[in-house]
Amino acid sequence: MSARLIAGQAGLRRPKAEDERLTRERCYIHTLVGRGEPGAVSIALARVEPGVTTELHRLRGTDERYLVISGRGRMVVGESEMEIGAKDVVLIPADVAQCVESLGPADLEFYCVCSPPFTPECYEPLE
Repeated sequence: MSARLIAGQAGLRRPKAEDERLTRERCYIHTLVGRGEPGAVSIALARVEPGVTTELHRLRGTDERYLVISGRGRMVVGESEMEIGAKDVVLIPADVAQCVESLGPADLEFYCVCSPPFTPECYEPLE
């Protein structure tokens, strides 16, 4: 099967509160497009509560991009540290350590776009 979308697969994915789950990473996730679906990426909506820092980790063989929707945070990617906020895009190369802290006062919300698509096997905790 081709990784391209085919006719008849158009649609809308909208996060639902009841589908949100807390991960070991210490953030809440809605998976919108996951593995096993056509396409070269996975897309999830992430939410980090104020004062929370996610688990230091890396994604083996998977590039990730954060598209920040709202809130403020401090992002660590490898040796780089940066402040992030709405409309920012953070590029996270495969196999590079990362974590993010929500600086509040509101939740930090962002889309996670992974290529190839995220799988639990690519997640490697570093704490």
